[in-house]
Amino acid sequence: MNSASKAGRDLIAFYLDAGADTAIGEEPVDRMADDLPRPSEKVRPDGEVVRVEGRGPATRGQSGRTVPEEAKSVAPAAAALSPEAAVVAAREAARSAKSLDELRMLLENFEGCTLRSTATQLAFADGNPDSRIMFVGEAPGYEEDIKGLPFVGRSGKLLDLMMAAIGLDRTQAYIANVVPWRPPGNRTPTPQETAICLPFIRRQIELTKADILVCLGQPATQTLLETTQGITRTRGRWFRFDTGSRELRALATFHPAYLLRQPLQKRLAWRDFLAIKKALA
Repeated sequence: MNSASKAGRDLIAFYLDAGADTAIGEEPVDRMADDLPRPSEKVRPDGEVVRVEGRGPATRGQSGRTVPEEAKSVAPAAAALSPEAAVVAAREAARSAKSLDELRMLLENFEGCTLRSTATQLAFADGNPDSRIMFVGEAPGYEEDIKGLPFVGRSGKLLDLMMAAIGLDRTQAYIANVVPWRPPGNRTPTPQETAICLPFIRRQIELTKADILVCLGQPATQTLLETTQGITRTRGRWFRFDTGSRELRALATFHPAYLLRQPLQKRLAWRDFLAIKKALA
């Protein structure tokens, strides 16, 4: 491999790590060039100037900043809601769902969370909602965003092995995340984004037939079990999770992504999974 090819690969890897994993145009544009081509402009009958650039036209307002046309149908509605109003809207929408299919449809059309406009697609759930156990993590990653399923990357493969060690697979468990859209660049969801998504995951848990809830990692544990303690203090402990209509037993344990970084902690996670096996028996 020559030096130019290696430099190109390194640059692409850097962009992926930075979260720039989606093309915004059909043709590459050298932004460092001295004479960038000026985008064509059109004037609508109402006097608004529309610039054609990238994948579609963009609207230029008084500030001169352009907004992609494909984002106009999503971003304004999300931006128009304050975080408090978005949480209220999420609660009302989640409460109205009578089934998991209805809940998924509501999420696909919910515009109160800005993550919807930056993610490739919704990663709602995977597995069997009629099973006795449900695993919940924090948010999807890159692979989950591409495939529209939770826990399908490296962390998901490790979770599959952990489940297999106690005789489970994805036909015998239900898997989801607190936040169903991937945050840009795999960043941590903000407290506002988590609060907006919380009514949906609580309703999702309620609509399953699970009687055991496993919170994977500190963010999911603190959000769902309403505790401020760290995962090293909560893991291995059983909690009660009240959905409003029924009560589940909930266990906190390490997230598979953490175990990939800290493999020595797998011995503690194994104890947690043995406790899950005992509870299921």
